[in-house]
Amino acid sequence: MSFGLFGIGAAIALAAFGSALGSGAAGMSAIGAWKKCYAQNRPAPFTLITFVGAPLTQTIYGYILMNTLLASTSPDWLILGAGIFGGAAMGASAYMQGKAGAAASDALAETGKGFGNYIMVLGLVETVALFVMVFLMGAMA
Repeated sequence: MSFGLFGIGAAIALAAFGSALGSGAAGMSAIGAWKKCYAQNRPAPFTLITFVGAPLTQTIYGYILMNTLLASTSPDWLILGAGIFGGAAMGASAYMQGKAGAAASDALAETGKGFGNYIMVLGLVETVALFVMVFLMGAMA
């Protein structure tokens, strides 16, 4: 058994770890924002769920990278590094996307405005994970 397998597992595990943290952060904020709306007898915007779910896509990117690493003929040390550092970068992107989603939840629930702007910010944070996935897939081909 080769130590490159640790990198293959790390790609999805670290990306999923970040997705869990990011969705949790955004989810807690969305719940608090809904509570504020209910306390003020205002409708609670269901669109906040968009911010909560946004960090989950990085788990998919980790899965795609994992499959690429599994099929790679690169040396074990390269697979290990790509899996660990790629998974960590995607996980960090997911975590920070969740924190941005948390701020967006609070702002949207309070003002009812800016949804498009908030989604653009989340998209920019997500771009980091996409770049990492695509560039590593190219390097491992």
